[in-house]
Amino acid sequence: MIRVNNKEIDMRHFPDGTMLIKYLADLEYATITWLYDSDEECMGVYFLAKHLRTHGVKRIDLFMPYIPNARMDRVKNPDEVFTLKYFAEFINDLKLDSVEVLDPHSNVSTALIDNISIIEPTDIILNLLETVNSDGNTILFFPDEGAMKRYSHIASKCDIPFVFGMKNRDWRSGEILGLEVLGETDAVPGKNILIIDDICSRGGTFLHSAKALKAMGAADIDLYVSHLEDAVWEGEMIKSGLVRNVYTTNSIYRFQDKRPVMVVQEY
Repeated sequence: MIRVNNKEIDMRHFPDGTMLIKYLADLEYATITWLYDSDEECMGVYFLAKHLRTHGVKRIDLFMPYIPNARMDRVKNPDEVFTLKYFAEFINDLKLDSVEVLDPHSNVSTALIDNISIIEPTDIILNLLETVNSDGNTILFFPDEGAMKRYSHIASKCDIPFVFGMKNRDWRSGEILGLEVLGETDAVPGKNILIIDDICSRGGTFLHSAKALKAMGAADIDLYVSHLEDAVWEGEMIKSGLVRNVYTTNSIYRFQDKRPVMVVQEY
């Protein structure tokens, strides 16, 4: 979905499949909000930004909470296309005055995109903790060292114990074979757990996390991710019932409040 100054753009098509877009650019400043649904919208953003510049708009800001292609932040083989790099070049070619993103998956993406600013999810998580930790019986879990480095300040701010995961991964296939829980492990038995990370696809990482935490005596397990793919319904995490609630934003998730998923921040 694309909006300009909070007005949703009607993206229509000619019979041949090309885009028909109408927007009266009678303003000095414009904010394009892009809630990513498909790569086709890249052209919509391109056409709108060019249209706005052509009609004298002085400042154009892009609010893009989810960065497409962020997972492809490196290439290992000659046949792999470095899509993140080329996507960043596409955005940079628009000469935008600012690009605002939410909790980016990779610092490579933030290094490649010009005039970028980052919205940290700290306030979202702190507000969530007021609910899930209302009885003071919740500790935090970060699925890997990267997540621990990014979010452990929240545990310090709230004076909440935390544990983190060390994945055992098959580096050829990328499959997670298991997960070891490290840190303040004595705090796990009998405690509710809030898992925190940036993104979830089908939930394999969090299923392994929940299994390991339950084996250690954890009580209820909840999950917060800033970006939740609709593909979560295709995975085993939700089917397992091991994760009680999944909290997220609407950056890319489109099934509004379909339990156990709850959208706690909308843009």
